[in-house]
Amino acid sequence: MRVLWAAPARRRGAVLRDCAALRAPMASGPSCPPVGRRLRLKELLLGPLLLLLVSGLEPVLCQKVYTNTWAVHIPGGQEGADLIANKHGFINQGHVFGDYYHFRHRTVVKRSLSDHRGTQVRLERDPKVTWAEQQVSKKRKKRDVYQEPSDPKFRDQWYLYNPNRRDLNARSAWELGYTGKGVVVSILDDGIEKNHPDLMQNYDPDASYDVNDGDPDPQPRYTQLNDNRHGTRCAGEVAAVANNGICGVGVAYNAKIGGVRMLDGEVTDMVEAQSLSLNPQHIDVYSASWGPEDDGKTVDGPAKLAKEAFLRGVTEGRNGLGSIFVWASGNGGRELDSCNCDGYTNSIYTLSISSSTQNGNVPWYSEACSSTLATTYSSGNPKEKQIVTTDLKSKCTDSHTGTSASAPLAAGIIALALEANKNLTWRDMQHLVVRTSHPAHLLTNDWRTNGLAIHMDTVYLMPVQSLLWQKRGQCEASAEMCDHHGHKLFTPRKLSHWPRAKCHTHTFIQTEAYHELRPSQ
Repeated sequence: MRVLWAAPARRRGAVLRDCAALRAPMASGPSCPPVGRRLRLKELLLGPLLLLLVSGLEPVLCQKVYTNTWAVHIPGGQEGADLIANKHGFINQGHVFGDYYHFRHRTVVKRSLSDHRGTQVRLERDPKVTWAEQQVSKKRKKRDVYQEPSDPKFRDQWYLYNPNRRDLNARSAWELGYTGKGVVVSILDDGIEKNHPDLMQNYDPDASYDVNDGDPDPQPRYTQLNDNRHGTRCAGEVAAVANNGICGVGVAYNAKIGGVRMLDGEVTDMVEAQSLSLNPQHIDVYSASWGPEDDGKTVDGPAKLAKEAFLRGVTEGRNGLGSIFVWASGNGGRELDSCNCDGYTNSIYTLSISSSTQNGNVPWYSEACSSTLATTYSSGNPKEKQIVTTDLKSKCTDSHTGTSASAPLAAGIIALALEANKNLTWRDMQHLVVRTSHPAHLLTNDWRTNGLAIHMDTVYLMPVQSLLWQKRGQCEASAEMCDHHGHKLFTPRKLSHWPRAKCHTHTFIQTEAYHELRPSQ
């Protein structure tokens, strides 16, 4: 699969040189400069510091911002973790998975440019603590493009059903009786308005949590600018209730919907891991429409605990079938960003979803990268329609945008497929998405066909109905997951009910740069 963009070396190199300059020792000079030079030096040093203080300790280039929370590994259970927390001045914010706990210190400042070494050393010296790490604030950006909302209706949901066939074919799936019933989706974002009249019938408290404040209520924090509307908008795309006279409908309008409030505060490795591993035997699909900065120069991804949460999810979630993680590919097209440099969308454990406009064009914000598995509809130029969904304060909008809007549509489609076949594994779902997505109505002239006769480009269209064909027989594929050295990781389970496809023996190759499906030799 061809990569259309790579970060300009000059631009990225400039950033790296700046970072190196911050870490490098100062050049030697006169041991005691004149008074005037000393004053100018103080101005140069204190000026950026004052700016940093005024800006609220925002990270500058490579500067880390340390929080007052720690990730701690303590064997022995909750009671032992509580004792350790009290002993060292912490509050135990909760169990994450395994023997990992989320600690918040009572007296350490919430944000600091230096780590709290004394507290770290005391934890490391405690014989009952096997590992501890002070959490660093991670910058995560919601992937939507904002415009003022207006009143929507079902007929405005052109992407669900459209007489010109430029849609997700949702109506055909509904006519087959699939509406998401029995499937649970959770939106990892800035919260969900659980009492919204178009969501509360499908709201699931067991798929919800407030990681930012450490309580079960994911209700968003309200502001004058409605900054925290993002999660509520994504939730409505998946499971807004049908036939209630309010707003529009979700793709899977009978699915259960929950939300995790985790973006409205310090985002750390522990926060991400706790969100990704919430109730994995209950939640089927996790939808995330955020990631590192889409600025064309940031290369970032999950850290230690988030990586483990992904791995535990696909190996242990859904009673061993594997949690399904759907991710928005990013909105950095204008900055020539590449989602190959985003460790969340480029993970082998996520389904990376990009966008197509109403008229089938590649939108201006779309990032070209080979890690994208499929595309759903979203916003485009000012003359093209956007996405209808729920909004804060019990309102609706027809202006949800960006790949933020595309990923929840994919999560809803996957919920329909899981209702049709609950035994699909997380790997089955990736195969089905690749095999059933097709290039209908996508306006590009550089499609290629690989060894499995699959059309490839940086965008795909993800239709609903082809995921739902069930009575076509079963295929037993000897598909293996390999790392970029060719070492086998594990073999997925039976690939059930291939739609309209001949069985092939093939190997799924994953590298840090691209995905490729090719026949085995």
